[in-house]
Amino acid sequence: MSIRERLLLSVSRAPEGNDYSQTNTEISIDNATNLLTRVFPSFNALVSGKRVVDFGCGVGYQSIALVKKYGCRVVGIDSNQKVLRKAVENANYQNISIKELSFLGNISEDMLNSFDVVISQNSFEHFADPDKTLHEMSSLLNDSGIILLTFGPPWLAPFGSHMHFFCKVPWINVFFPEEVVMKTRSYFRSDGAKRYEDVESGLNRMTIAKFESIVSSCNLKITYKNYECIKGVNFLAKIPILREFFINHVTAILSKAI
Repeated sequence: MSIRERLLLSVSRAPEGNDYSQTNTEISIDNATNLLTRVFPSFNALVSGKRVVDFGCGVGYQSIALVKKYGCRVVGIDSNQKVLRKAVENANYQNISIKELSFLGNISEDMLNSFDVVISQNSFEHFADPDKTLHEMSSLLNDSGIILLTFGPPWLAPFGSHMHFFCKVPWINVFFPEEVVMKTRSYFRSDGAKRYEDVESGLNRMTIAKFESIVSSCNLKITYKNYECIKGVNFLAKIPILREFFINHVTAILSKAI
């Protein structure tokens, strides 16, 4: 065991203990859109009655809420077939018809250029190929369509490494090499991951600069953005370089650049 590995382990919880608790509330249909309504101004007006793609829909709670609360017609997309089956079960339990809501594992040709809104919540830092994925989202939009995208924490935020389940020290991916972090992580997870990209859900090291570059490369423009910094010190979001380390959550509305 290297000195740096010993040091990181010394400031982490005991391997035989439980994960550090997180404040995440269990997701349900009732609260599935709470984040969206908080971070997007006039969310109701943006989505009500619209044709919507829930990109990365998981077990479908958000998709169902969009139908029931906002009268949307929704297509939920997720590459995980196991969660898609659960999403279908959840929709059937709510007596939602296939005309209102359907779930797919990938995009079909007839979906292109036909949606008013694409929603991506807390996924963009996980996509293996975020450039390709954002291109796919854009391809679904009609000419006046928008993408509602929100995610966090980005890569250089205090806990952008997503290792806070075993270590409360911020920026460990900045202070320690990847090999050290992943070897230390192996005391708490036995999945064999050796890179950040290998962990559950994957991490694509999404910085603020990388996000903005991908948006531009996809021929999209940001019509609204809100970069939330830690402890509410949001003025740091305007300072080059520093913003990468203090922005904790990214919210943006994207439209096609014409």
